[in-house]
Amino acid sequence: MVMIMRDPETIKNEIVAELATVIDPELRMDIVNLGFVYSIDLDDDGICLVELTLEILGCPLTGVLAKMVKDAVLRVSEVNNVDVEFITSPRWTRDRMSDYAKVSLGVY
Repeated sequence: MVMIMRDPETIKNEIVAELATVIDPELRMDIVNLGFVYSIDLDDDGICLVELTLEILGCPLTGVLAKMVKDAVLRVSEVNNVDVEFITSPRWTRDRMSDYAKVSLGVY
């Protein structure tokens, strides 16, 4: 049986769409529009690495967000496992936020 894999860009777009369903509990905005997602890498074995940052270092919700991210990304059929890595460099700034997030949160 031949396994047909979708275009990697299509899969990445689906992962981003799933990440957009992850809402930061404090800011009540999704982590994509907040600019928290730094990179997404999916290897041939279906292991996805998502690199994130948070607005503040030492956020007490890190574990909660990691689980939410894993659950969301695992909804993509090509993903078998998810590793979430919180990074501190480059440092998050409001410039990473989408215009939608800036207007919604009043930080324009």
